[in-house]
Amino acid sequence: DEISEMPLDLQAKLLRVLQEKTFRKVGGTKTITCKATIIASSNRNLLEEVKNKKFRQDLYYRLNICPIKLPPLRHERRKQDIPLLAKYFLRNSTVWPQKSKKIKSLTPLALEALEKHSWPGNARELKNVIDRAVLLESTEKIGLSSIVIDDENEETSAKPGYNQTQDLSLATAERELIARALREAD
Repeated sequence: DEISEMPLDLQAKLLRVLQEKTFRKVGGTKTITCKATIIASSNRNLLEEVKNKKFRQDLYYRLNICPIKLPPLRHERRKQDIPLLAKYFLRNSTVWPQKSKKIKSLTPLALEALEKHSWPGNARELKNVIDRAVLLESTEKIGLSSIVIDDENEETSAKPGYNQTQDLSLATAERELIARALREAD
């Protein structure tokens, strides 16, 4: 993950392992055969990093066998992925396992709020929002009031608010006030 963050000296060592398919443990005397498949990701343009001498050119060409360019969640082509990812993160949430198994889905309003957000933190941010919603939700469906998104820099806010909530029960109002207090207190 984020191979572009790897220091140049470690890049050289990784390149050696990829080329020779062997390595030796630190302090070891025995050569170990490596049959690993490397899948690397980066949020930077590695070719630009090569030009700027921040990434080894030989390692770039060794890794660049089958590049997959995936736009960030804020890209228009990825909007349809947001509900799928949100449901996946809900099913696989480990933040409170006993509770997350009881929560079955997200409400349409909650999904709409997720789709409106620009996701500067990409999928990691979405996962955190879903985990936070699992902690805040008290029903079987994650509602709008449990979706707490830090979007201070956005003009079009996806934050839940009283004007967006159609049925405002006392429990919903309480959750909303707690969620707002948490957002404001950061």
